[in-house]
Amino acid sequence: MRQLLSAFVLCLFATTAIAEPTEITVRVISKGAKFVGTSMGGVSIQLVDSETGEVLAQGLTSGSTGDTNRIMRAEHSRNGTLSTDGAAKFDAQINIETPRLVRLEARGPIAQAQSLGMATATQWVVPGKHVTGGDGWVVELPGLVVDVLAPPAHVRRSLGAEIELNANVTMMCGCPITPDGLWDARQFDVEATILHNGAKIDQIALEYAGQPSQFSATYKPALLGAYQVIVVAHQPINGNTGLDRTTFIVVD
Repeated sequence: MRQLLSAFVLCLFATTAIAEPTEITVRVISKGAKFVGTSMGGVSIQLVDSETGEVLAQGLTSGSTGDTNRIMRAEHSRNGTLSTDGAAKFDAQINIETPRLVRLEARGPIAQAQSLGMATATQWVVPGKHVTGGDGWVVELPGLVVDVLAPPAHVRRSLGAEIELNANVTMMCGCPITPDGLWDARQFDVEATILHNGAKIDQIALEYAGQPSQFSATYKPALLGAYQVIVVAHQPINGNTGLDRTTFIVVD
């Protein structure tokens, strides 16, 4: 029995002794835009052993959206680096003894839960072989952030009164949408689907409202009852899409 116990202890120490700290840098970039970081609440990151389900590391990306000129205007080689000092990232160190097939799970932006998106990727990570070169391990987060500002949920309006529809639409990094800007407002379709008591009755376009990322329209309901508004933003050039919902009630 004593010999078995001694062998177990030696085996345990041997396993611990060969575990190597391995560094991983994760960055999340908004599709068609910049890095997602602190200004949008960051992106939740989990590094998971895809074979066992063990969570190896977790946290949030933090930092800036990065250098606009470098990301959006400069020419890039296939292996070029987009990040600069301070660009949003999540740094992890995992202690592993053998190669792990690691799955990266990214969910965000955390500050806009109604527009939460998810991106995943998988790669082998070898003990002592750091994944930090260049931009590190980069995943792209598709989608648009849509935040309905008006009407507020469950507000009551009289029959015949106009309802103001207003939504804030940005890239997943929070980058603003403006006419003739890097993210041109004319390249985005923003529409509101109106449902009355659960049935679709109308669809109207929201137009750029004169302020960065603001889109608006007015709607005059003709029926009493409960309404749901689903505002969808779509960027045809790359398929980015996002939505948000609200409700209002029309009373006599």
